[in-house]
Amino acid sequence: MKNFIWIFIGGGLGSTLRYSMSRLIYPLAIIFPMATLLANVISCFILGLFLVLTRDKNSYISLSPLVITGFCGGLSTFSTFSYETYQLYQQEYYTYSIINVFLSILICILSIYLGIKTGRMF
Repeated sequence: MKNFIWIFIGGGLGSTLRYSMSRLIYPLAIIFPMATLLANVISCFILGLFLVLTRDKNSYISLSPLVITGFCGGLSTFSTFSYETYQLYQQEYYTYSIINVFLSILICILSIYLGIKTGRMF
């Protein structure tokens, strides 16, 4: 039962951050869904960082539901990314839809890597 509470708290925090980012960035993102990309990149970085910082520690087991499932799950937005990519395609912004897919995949994988590398510095 305790894990459900941690997931609930982390998910609420991650979702609130994602919503706040979209509200702040929306005026700047005319066509391209920058807020979703940024939310996914930040979530991937935090995930990588968390995995390294808690490696071989009991804190991984106790904080994993809060950070990985809750916060990163609430912050990352694969369904939103998929829908926004579909909307770009439907609006015939084919180049933007392709760029969104490649940037999201490449930058998010890079963010996991950077989070891991950053965590190893501590």
